Amino acid sequence: MTDAQWHADPLTWGTGPRSFEIFLEPTCPYSVRAFNKLDALLDQAGRDKLTVKIRLQSQPWHMYSGVLVRCIIAASTLEGGKETARTVMTAIAAHREEFEFDHHAGGANMDVTPNQIIERLEGHSGVKLKDAFAIPNLDREIKWHCKYARQNGIHVSPTFMIDGLVQADMGSGDEVAAWVKKVLGH
Repeated sequence: MTDAQWHADPLTWGTGPRSFEIFLEPTCPYSVRAFNKLDALLDQAGRDKLTVKIRLQSQPWHMYSGVLVRCIIAASTLEGGKETARTVMTAIAAHREEFEFDHHAGGANMDVTPNQIIERLEGHSGVKLKDAFAIPNLDREIKWHCKYARQNGIHVSPTFMIDGLVQADMGSGDEVAAWVKKVLGH
């Protein structure tokens, strides 16, 4: 793909005036728990009242975080855009331990290459990622996610923002109804 031929589809769902941004690291167990609640949040809040925006928060202690974030963004450039990216995120979430290290520094993945991680993810998601992963300047989109998180002081995952303000009192263990109340005020 040349520069003119690709576009990273924004990872946004819903059309409402309230903005709910969630900063996720794909293999973080708390991010996975929060990611798995996003459909319920949109359903309960109303897709016409809320816009959910996923921001990818790569974290170096999750050793393959950078590779997996690039895979998600690469998937967003393919047919289906954000839905293809969501398929990839869902596959990572469902098999997160296959993409993680024991205690962030050991285990079976010590001998796994990035190409093997991509192939494993292709197998779990059914999405062919290798060509899109190799887009020469795909990193501009990755850097945008990183810069956006940094400018907002984001460190932990998941972190939640409502209408541009960090919500330190929200967590992945909260019930969806509590998120709805926080976002919509009722």
